[in-house]
Amino acid sequence: MDDTTLGGYEQVHGRPPAFGAPDGQAYSVATFADDTGSDGPYGAALLFVRWGEGERPVGHLETDYLAFGATPDEALAPVLALTLEQVKAYLDQCVARSTA
Repeated sequence: MDDTTLGGYEQVHGRPPAFGAPDGQAYSVATFADDTGSDGPYGAALLFVRWGEGERPVGHLETDYLAFGATPDEALAPVLALTLEQVKAYLDQCVARSTA
């Protein structure tokens, strides 16, 4: 199993990856899929949980939908195939948008 992808990392390590961000905060990442409504496909995105001191989340950021599919699993597959480097780039973009 390749732990350089988001899905592979979660399978190998049994937990989500965590990243430091340009805002100096620590974030873990999760995926989610939503029904986009109006009989459209499901959309999948990344959810970054910002952690404070200790074990309490203090906020979150999320991407726009990154992939679409007829089912939640189909939508999530390409998101789970993202490399950790790509996931980190999405986090950096989300942080930049939130501080702009």
